[in-house]
Amino acid sequence: MLFGMDGVEIGLIITFACLFGAIMSGYPVAFSIGGAGIIAFFILALLSDAGILLHQAVDDRSAEYAQLVASGVARDTISLFRYPDLPTYVEPLFAEGWQRAFDRNIALITNRMNERVFAGPSIETLLAVSMFVLMGITLERSRIANDLLTTMARVFGPLPGGLAVSIVVVGAFLAASTGIVGATVVTMGLLALPTMLRSGYSPELSTGVIAASGTLGQIIPPSIVIVLLGTLAGDLYSTAQEEFAQANMCPDALTYLGQPAVLSVGTLFQAALLPGIFLAFLYAAYAFCFAMVFPDKAPPVRGGPGEVKIVGPYHNVTWYLGVPVAIILFAIGLSTVGLSGSQNVNVSTIAAQGQQAVLRTNVSADCQASMIERHGQDKWDLAVAQQAEIDADGGALSQEDRVLSPEQMAEARASAIQNAPMLSSNLMLVWVMAGIALALSIGTAPNRPMLPIFVGVGAIAAGIVLDAAFIGPLTSPGTTFLILAIPFAALLWSMRHVASRLGENDLLRVVFPPLVLIVAVLGSILGGITNPTPAAALGAAGALLLAAYRKLEEDPERSALPVLIGTLAIALMLILGTTFDLRISLEQVSVENYIAFVVALICYAITMLTLLYCCWVLWTTGVLTPVVRETAKVTSMVFAILIGSQLLNLVLISFGGEHYIQDFLKSFDSELKVFLIVMLVLFILGFVLDFLEIIYIVIPIVGPVIYGGTLDPKWVTIMIAVNLQTSFLTPPFGFALFYLRGVAPVSVTTGHIYRGVLPFVAIQMLGLGLLWLFPSIVTIVPDLLSN
Repeated sequence: MLFGMDGVEIGLIITFACLFGAIMSGYPVAFSIGGAGIIAFFILALLSDAGILLHQAVDDRSAEYAQLVASGVARDTISLFRYPDLPTYVEPLFAEGWQRAFDRNIALITNRMNERVFAGPSIETLLAVSMFVLMGITLERSRIANDLLTTMARVFGPLPGGLAVSIVVVGAFLAASTGIVGATVVTMGLLALPTMLRSGYSPELSTGVIAASGTLGQIIPPSIVIVLLGTLAGDLYSTAQEEFAQANMCPDALTYLGQPAVLSVGTLFQAALLPGIFLAFLYAAYAFCFAMVFPDKAPPVRGGPGEVKIVGPYHNVTWYLGVPVAIILFAIGLSTVGLSGSQNVNVSTIAAQGQQAVLRTNVSADCQASMIERHGQDKWDLAVAQQAEIDADGGALSQEDRVLSPEQMAEARASAIQNAPMLSSNLMLVWVMAGIALALSIGTAPNRPMLPIFVGVGAIAAGIVLDAAFIGPLTSPGTTFLILAIPFAALLWSMRHVASRLGENDLLRVVFPPLVLIVAVLGSILGGITNPTPAAALGAAGALLLAAYRKLEEDPERSALPVLIGTLAIALMLILGTTFDLRISLEQVSVENYIAFVVALICYAITMLTLLYCCWVLWTTGVLTPVVRETAKVTSMVFAILIGSQLLNLVLISFGGEHYIQDFLKSFDSELKVFLIVMLVLFILGFVLDFLEIIYIVIPIVGPVIYGGTLDPKWVTIMIAVNLQTSFLTPPFGFALFYLRGVAPVSVTTGHIYRGVLPFVAIQMLGLGLLWLFPSIVTIVPDLLSN
């Protein structure tokens, strides 16, 4: 053997050396990965043909091997790493010849492209990437960051380290609205860095907080990293758990786990929300503590123009916090006592499945032992007791028995009507939002005439009374509209004046439009209303509307009214879709539902015309062309790297490199130790590789091991995502550092940037440690939303 090393080990060294060399050459990364795979393959083929690269394999025909299998050891866990004394034999690196491996790679690359890039089950989720990129770049080009930085500096500037804290707040906000690290870092570097330096902030703190805050887009949803990583992790988890279940003598993962082996991008968005906010809090806390220890390096900035004014000592607390919280608690209280809720009384013709045991119990003895080891004896005993109770009641209902008779349906419907709450939750949501808007308007303009406020409060009160007295679960949407027509009209008149009041507050005026967009996109995903792809489309459309509106506001010769009309059309479509039954293909369609369908169709046409108008506005103002160009470049880069990484991965598989690494990881008894090794490797690779290369090259190799055990897949994936976020900050090749270096003033050196970012790398490590020790930070939100 060459240098006393196994041929597979040398093959791995040569492959990754070719990869690093291709990346460092300056050639586009998207093509370097595939090219490195081709070059490495032919180098290995030449060395294998020359008899230089030899592989020492376990002799699976030996008596010792057969004895291990007979003792119950799984074949896929037998390797020289775990059992170094097993008999071996030596074979060429390409045991069947490199020509056979080459032919197999050519055949597999076509299947891989079809499964994972062009027509596989994950392609719909991957489509969200381009729309999230379009959303982010459009918002970045609409100068939202400029307004946010200016406004947040006025709010936090008077505090010690206030400018640094404002950078963190804006970074978190931009992360939730754009998610584009490069654009965020460059924008904040151009706008905020000169201001911070002029205000006496140290170059280290200024550059560190800008670079770190810009990377929050990698973890705070909607994150492109989570979309790409989640798409891949979902496939790896499902496949690995099926193999893990069969290795534990169970028929499938559903039986072994007690639940489907599914990991969706939407669930990962839920899991990433709290860790992202937590990291932003750690950044802000460090900036504030730094200012307290070194006040001369992060001084407060006082007396700026447009600084926030306070009317009375308790005015802002009362109307900006106290009253809105009281309104929300009041609504929650009504829902808790059963006075408010869904009034849907539709009854399915199929009865519910009924009670099911928490685990399947009709399994083999070996599977039972594995399930007890996984879930514990108490849970197994509970499942056995539940199944015994179900069997005593006659067992699970057959499909025929589950079909309800007309009498049963009438009885079920009457019960649903009788138990329906007094107030509709949909209408209660309208009253709550209107009440909060009224409270905020009083806080913003307390000296303005109060008549619109009184009218709005009266409309809300009248609406609640009419809802309780005349609207029930059998009231049609059309009748509901007529009953509430006068309160709605009065409320709309009041909201017109409220909007004018709220516009006087710079913070609300700047934050509210993108905040609505963020809530609409993330709310639809986190709430389980839709998957990331339609939500991304909604975000892209909303970004176009917002960008066009801002451009029209800057031009006194053109009106922004068409954009407002289109926005109202979208809102009306959503209201009609959730209130009326728009399925006109049914045998019987009521007049009001047909009218609602026609109105929704008109709104759809108005929305499409408005979007076309917005595109025309952005094109004539020079915004649309660079947005489309940058979106196409980023999306093409992602898919090109995906294709190239598949080619490199097939090269690793062809000479056994992937299997060799997995055998090494499986040789450890502790899953946590294996995952810690993987995290350390990812952290080290983050110094030289981009997150895309790590996701598509490294994760497919280690994924079957780290996702094929008992670790929570949500926790595993978010830990990897936070680790990948760190790769943007680690010198010398952290991409956020390069972005910032390109726009920093001459007085700011590379040394300043490196020294400034090191504390934030330490904060990242602290964050990873806390997530390791307290995994509930990751899992609590998905668990709450699933219940």
